Parts: sequence; structure tokens; C-alpha cells
Amino acid sequence: MGRSRYAITEPQQAHFMTCTVVEWLPVFTRPETVQILLDCWQFQRQQVGLKLYGYVILENHLHFIAQSTALDKCVASFKAYTARRIIDHLQAKQAEHLLQRLRFAKCAHKHDREFQFWQEGVHAELILNEAMMREKLDYIHANPVKRGYVNLPEHWRYSSAANYAGLGGLIEIDTW
Repeated sequence: MGRSRYAITEPQQAHFMTCTVVEWLPVFTRPETVQILLDCWQFQRQQVGLKLYGYVILENHLHFIAQSTALDKCVASFKAYTARRIIDHLQAKQAEHLLQRLRFAKCAHKHDREFQFWQEGVHAELILNEAMMREKLDYIHANPVKRGYVNLPEHWRYSSAANYAGLGGLIEIDTW
């Protein structure tokens, strides 16, 4: 099998990644579901040495740039943990429409779960140099502006743009 353009080929190097909710469902419209993501990244930074250089969380997907000695394992753990916690939250809130869609989206070959939360894969791109890092950070931070949600990147609450603007963000990041 050939190498995927989106594989984490050098897990100890920084990568730009995208994680998307199945069917592009708008799950991150409530602070509680976003907080699950932020808490997981915070834990991984403190306990497993993840370096988180930038992120943006939109209603149905997220982009982030991270590095770790075992980035592939960190990302797999992130996706598994956040999926479980978000599904638990949705069940507690009786969000039946979303749960029905997540149940329907479950891949037929998955027998170990009732729901599928994240699309398969992370669409990882190796950060090759300083210019590419700047390009990806700018892309991440401009996402909410391009969608018309805010006028300035640092005004989007669920992004590291405020960290880079010296305003402090919701979580600490590792500035590049």
C-alpha cells in the first residue's frame, strides 16, 4: 500500500491536522463540548508532552498543529477520548437527533461501538519549515474570519489566535 499524503509519517515532528465530525454535524456549538477538546489537549500537554502550536475549533471540525514523540498515538488517544466524552455528554443532554445521526454514521465494520463521532483519519501534513508553519497558523486563525463569524482572528474564542496576539487564550499553547 502506498503512503498517504495525509499520514503522520514523522510522528516526532510538527504536523498540521484536521479532525472532522461525521456528516459535518454541528457538535461544537455549545461550550461544554468544546471544553472536552480543550481539556484533553491541556491534559496531553501536561502529562504526555504534546506540543500544541495552534488550533481552531469550528462547529463541525477543528484544525491544529501539534508535535509529540508519538504524535500518532496522541492523536488516536485524543480522538478516542473526546468521542467517548462528547457522546456521553450528548446522551446526558438527551440530544437524540445528533445521537441518531452518529449511530447511523457508524461504519459497518465497527463492532466495538454504537456511534461513530469522528471521520476516519486526521489529514495530517508534515510542517516542513518556518514558512509552512506560518502559512498553516495563518490559515487556522483566519478560518472564522473567512466564514464571517468574526472580524479579527483573535476575536474567535475557540482559537489560539488570541494567544499569538498576546491576549491569552482559553488554554496555554506552545508558541512557535
